Amino acid sequence: MTELARRLADWSPPADWRRVVAVDAHTEGEPLRVILSGFPELRGESVLARRREARLEHDGVRRALMLEPRGHADMYGCIVMPPVTSDADLAVLFTHNEGFSTMCGHGIIGLTTVLLECGLMDVVEPVTPVGIDTPAGFVRATASVEKGRVSRVSFVNVPSFVERLDAEVDVEGVGSVRYDLAYGGAFYAYVEATDFDLRLMPNETPRLIDLGRRIKASVQSEAPPEHPEDPELGFLYGTIFVGAALEPGGHSRNVCVFADGEVDRSPTGTGVCGRLAIHYARDEIGLDEDIVVESILGTRFTGRVVGTGRVGEYAAIVPEVSGRAHVIGRNEIFIDPDDPLAEGFSLR
Repeated sequence: MTELARRLADWSPPADWRRVVAVDAHTEGEPLRVILSGFPELRGESVLARRREARLEHDGVRRALMLEPRGHADMYGCIVMPPVTSDADLAVLFTHNEGFSTMCGHGIIGLTTVLLECGLMDVVEPVTPVGIDTPAGFVRATASVEKGRVSRVSFVNVPSFVERLDAEVDVEGVGSVRYDLAYGGAFYAYVEATDFDLRLMPNETPRLIDLGRRIKASVQSEAPPEHPEDPELGFLYGTIFVGAALEPGGHSRNVCVFADGEVDRSPTGTGVCGRLAIHYARDEIGLDEDIVVESILGTRFTGRVVGTGRVGEYAAIVPEVSGRAHVIGRNEIFIDPDDPLAEGFSLR
């Protein structure tokens, strides 16, 4: 350790600064800031209630941790909390540039990897189960572990279902757009990339953001989704463009534009769950049939249907998704109350 590093280790910020301890990771390229302490305590008896409290009372802290200068326009994070059900090891609230999510597949994979690789939970080899309460419900993750390293994480998500198929919406500046609407822990409008002459490559990102925002706004305005069991889950989270796989062994490619124009670098775990529900409803896949879905980067999630059921009046599936995550940093983040930009900013 250098002299400068030793001096830094001895330094403490002023007592009135907020101190946040976090671990940064990425899941197949999509960032995840795992917030372990420093976020205000959320006291609700359900994770949805805690989400409501966070939105109403602590959005400034969310902005500080997700937006510039501590984050960026496509930052994503999660807040680790005590569990609310007897089967769970912990609860989690996901957050992004616009607010707080109801469920996040890449977040489950990344969080599980952080918990085990950073020694925050006991590890059992070769497989460690982790029960997680989310706003959308209980999720069971399973990590494959060898010599203390997590090679892959699978999770069985909340039941997922199709709300509508082959619907159409008039999109300003675009015209009539055909889409499917499905729920995989959040609602997405799914559109075909070929309808817009897109291959879903990184150089198409600006156009994907523009189209994704327009489609989302039009669907949410004309025919917003309604969740049959909880109205707080009934909002359109994003637009997912579906295209052909570009690498051998791939089934297809997903690019999700969600929240305030964020582009998911991973194939989107909850989005894959909705895709599985759509394919199952169309008799295009069966039980326990794997599909490999690529991201805009070419990274991959594997998904399959492991069961069926119902959510209200809708036929539903039980989806399982797997992928990889990597720890990339350990942070202590400070928020100086005298900083004029303490609550962050975005130029997007």
